[in-house]
Amino acid sequence: MTDRPTTPMLDRVSHPSDMKALSDRELRQLADDLRAETISAVSVTGGHLGAGLGVVELTVAIHAVFDTPRDKLIWDVGHQCYPHKILTGRRDRIRTLRAEGGLSGFTKRSESPYDPFGAAHSSTSISAALGFAAARDLGGDPGDAIAVIGDGSMSAGMAFEAMNNAGHLKKRLFVILNDNEMSIAPPVGALSSYLSRLYAEAPFQDLKAAAKSAVSLLPEPFQQGARRAKEMLKGMAVGGTLFEELGFDYVGPIDGHDMDQLLAVLRTVKARATGPMLIHVLTKKGKGYAPAEAARDRGHATGKFDVLTGVQAKAASNAPSYTKVFAQSLIAEAERDEKIVAVTAAMPDGTGLNLFADRFPRRCFDVGIAEQHAVTFSAGMAAGGMKPFCAIYSTFLQRGYDQVVHDVAIQRLPVRFAIDRAGLVGADGATHAGSFDVAFLANLPGIVVMAAADEAELVHMVATAVAHDEGPIAFRFPRGEGVGCEMPARGVPLEIGKGRIIREGARAAILSFGTRLAEVLKAAEALAQRGIAPTVIDARFAKPLDRDLILNAARSHEALITVEEGAVGGFGSHVAQLLADEGVFDRGLKYRSMVLPDIFIDQASPERMYQVAGMDAAQIEAKVLQALGVAVVGKRA
Repeated sequence: MTDRPTTPMLDRVSHPSDMKALSDRELRQLADDLRAETISAVSVTGGHLGAGLGVVELTVAIHAVFDTPRDKLIWDVGHQCYPHKILTGRRDRIRTLRAEGGLSGFTKRSESPYDPFGAAHSSTSISAALGFAAARDLGGDPGDAIAVIGDGSMSAGMAFEAMNNAGHLKKRLFVILNDNEMSIAPPVGALSSYLSRLYAEAPFQDLKAAAKSAVSLLPEPFQQGARRAKEMLKGMAVGGTLFEELGFDYVGPIDGHDMDQLLAVLRTVKARATGPMLIHVLTKKGKGYAPAEAARDRGHATGKFDVLTGVQAKAASNAPSYTKVFAQSLIAEAERDEKIVAVTAAMPDGTGLNLFADRFPRRCFDVGIAEQHAVTFSAGMAAGGMKPFCAIYSTFLQRGYDQVVHDVAIQRLPVRFAIDRAGLVGADGATHAGSFDVAFLANLPGIVVMAAADEAELVHMVATAVAHDEGPIAFRFPRGEGVGCEMPARGVPLEIGKGRIIREGARAAILSFGTRLAEVLKAAEALAQRGIAPTVIDARFAKPLDRDLILNAARSHEALITVEEGAVGGFGSHVAQLLADEGVFDRGLKYRSMVLPDIFIDQASPERMYQVAGMDAAQIEAKVLQALGVAVVGKRA
C-alpha cells in the first residue's frame, strides 16, 4: 500500500511553471505519472479518487496552457483537485490528505495561492470565476478566470444563474464543462440527456467569437487530413446550442483524455476568446484505474486500499451505520404504507436511499444536485397527499433553507426531513460539518425537530415521522456506526415533545440532545466515582421542548447542563429561553450549555474534532464540576 510509483517526468515538476518547457509528448508522460501518483497517494489516505483520475489530462493541459496562479483556476466542488495539488507545490504533503494538520480534501484559499477560491459544495465555480473576471476588468487581480464544472454540478440552478449573468456581462471567461456522465451518482435530468444528444450530433462546434472562418482557427494538426480532424469538422455547421443561447461561445465536445486535442483547443481559445467561452470536455470518472472504472460510483470516495487489487481496508464493525439503519427502517415503513416516498439530491448512496430505490423504484426520486428543488418538490408531493422523506446531508440542507421556510413551514406541509451527517464528520472537515441545522430549523414555527441518541432511537424516529401529519418534522443522525445497542423489531412512534430519563441522580442534571449521549454517560460514570451522580436525560426533541421534564429537572437540581452536536442557537438556546421565561434563573439555577465552538474546525478524526470542540466525556465531566463549583484537580474519589 505504501510503495511509491516511478514517476520520472513528474519528478521534474514542482510547480506549473516547470511545465512550460515540456513538449507535448512529455506532457502526455507527465499525465501518466500524475495518475500513478494520485492512485498511490489516495491508497494511503483514502478520499475522493474517481473524480481526480477523470481530470488528470485536463489538469495537466490547463496548467501547461494557462499561467496559474496569475490565471485563476477554480474547481467546482474541489473533490477532483488532488492531481492539481500535486502539480502546485504540494506533492510532498499529498499523503496527508484529509488528516489532521494535513492537506484539505478540497480546494482551500489558505492552503495555496493556486487555490484562488475554496470549495466543497457544488455549482459555485462559474459565479466565482465571473466575479474574478469582473474584478480584473475593474482593476483588481489580473489574469484569466477558468471554472471547471462537472455535468452533475451544471444541473444546479446556481450554475445557470451564473451562466445567464456571464452571457449578459460578456466578460472574457472560460468555463470547462467536465462531462463524465455522472456526478456522485449516475446523472439524472434533462441536461444530461441534452449533453448526450449534443455529443452524438455535434462533435465539434465552431468558435464564433474568434473569427468567421472556424477552420482557419484550428491549430495546424487539426487542418491536416487526420481522421480525428475530419470527425470534428463534420459537425461544425451545427449551432444554436443551449450554451450559445445563454451568450457563450461553445467548442466541443472534445476527448478529455486526448492530450493533443486538449492542448490544441485550450491554446486556441486562450489566444482568441474575447467573451465567455464554454469548452465541453468528455472524460471518464476513475479513468486509468480498473477498480475505480468498474465501481458503481466510479470510485467516488474510498477508504485506504491496496493499489494492486483495489480492495479497501475496512475495520470490522459491531454495529450498523446510522445511514443503513435509516434506510432499512424507511423501507420497513414503506412496506406498510404505500404513500411513503423518498427524495434525494444526487446522494442516493450517501443517504442510503439507493436501498430504498432498489425496493421501490417508482417511489424514490433523485432530483440531481438541486437541494432547493428537492425541498419544494417534496412540499408539492406532501400537498398532493403523499408522505415524502427528503433525505439530505445537514451541510447541503443549508442550500435549501429558503424553501424549508417558505414552501414547507409557512404552509405547514408534512415534509419529513431526514438529516444525515449531523455533527462533526471527520476527514471532510468544516465544509461538510452538520453544525447549523438545529439552529436554523428549530426557530421555525410549527416544526418538530428530533435527534437520535443511538441507532435504536433512529428507528423510532423514522416511525414518528411517518405518523406525524400535522406539519414538517425533522430528525438528525450522524455519519458512521451506531453504538451497538439492542435494536427494536419495529419502530414505535414517540410522543411528540417528550424526552426520557436515562438515569436518576442528584445535584446536576445533564440534558443530552443527539448522539453525545454516549459521552454524557461516560462522564456520568466518572462523576459518580467522585461522589456526584448526575441525572442524565435524553431530550429527544429540540422543538417542541419537553417543558415539564426540563422544568422539573431545573427545580430539583443545583445545576443544569445541556449538550448538543450543533452551533449556538440550537437546543441549549431554546432551553435557556424556557428557563428564563419561567423565572427559574431567579431561584439560583446554575446553567451551562455545551455547543460547538464559534470556529470552523478543520479535518481530523471525529473523536479528535469533538475533543477540539470541548465535547468529549472528560470535558463534559469538567463542565459539570465547574457548574457545581467543584475544583477539577486531583484523582477521582
